[in-house]
Amino acid sequence: MKLLLISNSTNAGEEYLGWPRNDIKAFLEGTKVKRVLFIPYAGITVSYDAYEAKVKAVFQQLGYDLYSIHHEADPVHAVAEAEAIAVGGGNTFHLVHELQRTGVMQAIRGRALAGVPYIGWSAGSNVACPSLRTTNDMPVIEPASFNCMGLVPFQINPHYLDAHPEGHGGETREQRIEEFLVVNPKMYVAGLREATSLIYENGQLKLVGRHAMRVFRLGSAPREVQPGSNVDFLMM
Repeated sequence: MKLLLISNSTNAGEEYLGWPRNDIKAFLEGTKVKRVLFIPYAGITVSYDAYEAKVKAVFQQLGYDLYSIHHEADPVHAVAEAEAIAVGGGNTFHLVHELQRTGVMQAIRGRALAGVPYIGWSAGSNVACPSLRTTNDMPVIEPASFNCMGLVPFQINPHYLDAHPEGHGGETREQRIEEFLVVNPKMYVAGLREATSLIYENGQLKLVGRHAMRVFRLGSAPREVQPGSNVDFLMM
């Protein structure tokens, strides 16, 4: 497999997909990829056409053509023919609903397992996990199942935040993850802070980006992992 799982698309004051642009370029360099199939299904408040145009402009700057699956008469066939696949962020529940409805969830899984490069950010990283149950998103639509691709055996919480806003009486992100672990005691959860990514290639998983990642496991204290670290233990 060849996976690039990005926490977020945009940092404050930066261009869209600005901070991970070099990582995307390095990830695709040395491959035979010329065209990238885009999955816009996480977009709700933006049209698929507009979403495609926004992402296409970035990939064109990197030297790749990008086309969206929503134009394809046979989405499963489009996945079968794809040279690389990029899954955008937005609402994870809507993304999973549409991946299941169109039948492309398993098609993408099969292609990724066969070595086709997979790039996901935010919701697109969530769906590479066994389920969507560590998303931050509101369940605006009910998918047939919470099950996702399971390309990695652990869960990701994108946009992970340490902060507990003043005056906020609700649970912190860490407490929410601890709740998940009580119900799913054998699972790791990677709290992927913004401006960080996980790259899996050549059989190794590595953290890249600007910040440490916080790793959770029931019965253990949360663990801080620094950028550049090998995190193969998550794949066990």
